[in-house]
Amino acid sequence: MNAFLRTERLTLRHFTPADLSDLATLHGHPAVMRYIDDGRPVPRATVDREHLPAILREYDELPTGMGCFAATETSSGRFLGWISLRPASSVGLAGGDTELGYRLLPSTWGKGYATEGARAVLRHAFTELGVERIVATTMTVNTASRRVMEKAGLTLVRTFFEQWPAYVEGAEHGDVEYAVTRATWARSALHSGANTPSPAEG
Repeated sequence: MNAFLRTERLTLRHFTPADLSDLATLHGHPAVMRYIDDGRPVPRATVDREHLPAILREYDELPTGMGCFAATETSSGRFLGWISLRPASSVGLAGGDTELGYRLLPSTWGKGYATEGARAVLRHAFTELGVERIVATTMTVNTASRRVMEKAGLTLVRTFFEQWPAYVEGAEHGDVEYAVTRATWARSALHSGANTPSPAEG
């Protein structure tokens, strides 16, 4: 299964070619994609031709422990979405940082899965990979994503404005950058009751 991390409810693992249908469902959902890229669902053919192959290549190209990881429910194996840890590359972010990302199916929203997965990845990054600073970004109006960042321990750094090729509703309010350093995370972790993820056997 190529398990990477486990929490109380989640297993994070490498994607495989067999995950195409689940990934296409996720990237093709209008609600999931509302605040991402051009705000439109991604066709299955594009996920098959571009998105999944790019994810699989990253496991070889990025440092060990980084990439995009399928999030599944540990008890059932049900696909929930993904959590990612990559060199920062989103528009508006400075190079040199490490970027947290997440994308989950709407049926999982409001249940704390994204926060649980994000916390596990942050712990892994700071304690196992020696990352110094983690950033994340979303549209200013994407309040649900911003709550995940805040609950995971990141704080608002700034609001910024970029020129996008296509208008997305709410773009006039700009985008936000959140961040947390390893030192800040370590101080908060001492007083946190959050569940500790365990490394999983691959």
